[in-house]
Amino acid sequence: MDPEATIGLLQFADGLFPAGAYAHSFGLEAYVARGIVSDAGDVEQLLRAYLQGSAGPTDAVAVVSALRATTLKDLDRCLELDSLIDAMKPALELRNASRQMGRQTARIADALVEHLILREFARLASADLTPCHHSVVFGIVGGAQGWPPFETAAAYLYSSTAAIVGAALRLIPLGQLKGQLIIRNLTPLIGALATEATAKGVHEIAGFVPALEIASMRHAAMDARLFRS
Repeated sequence: MDPEATIGLLQFADGLFPAGAYAHSFGLEAYVARGIVSDAGDVEQLLRAYLQGSAGPTDAVAVVSALRATTLKDLDRCLELDSLIDAMKPALELRNASRQMGRQTARIADALVEHLILREFARLASADLTPCHHSVVFGIVGGAQGWPPFETAAAYLYSSTAAIVGAALRLIPLGQLKGQLIIRNLTPLIGALATEATAKGVHEIAGFVPALEIASMRHAAMDARLFRS
């Protein structure tokens, strides 16, 4: 990768990037509240289900598809992909979290990166003319900055994993070391899913995580919450 592109990828995948991931637990808080998730092993098991059932086959494939469409300067394909991802997130809480993170990322990316597809997509999102899902925006930014597909998908999956581990550290007395061990244990899976994502097209996007979707719905009805979703 070009050094500038590498640093750009690190910036957008970094936990300090203000996409808003810190405000969401993606169903984890509901599991913790019910005593289903209580230690590092439980968190790792939940993350494996999330990566294998949703983030990998749905979002990572969307990232790569959006990246390729942007490289081809095909805005219509990006918009169609955005609508598809919206339809594939049946749980309102998860759908809204993805939209919120996507719009925040698009707003900041538009200020940092000069690119016609990104600029128009951000404008349409601001006007509520496209849902603006985070995975699609991340892929568009990748296409605009020349990020390779595998590295982009892997960075997206790593960032998503780290965000949920960060939420777990605030919900469960795990400690930073155990949090890093969880990420380390999931590294082979992240690599495998990123590789799979680069070999798939839009027609192969899929996802099945009903337990996590139900947990997100239950989370919305909790009397007291630390996270938005």
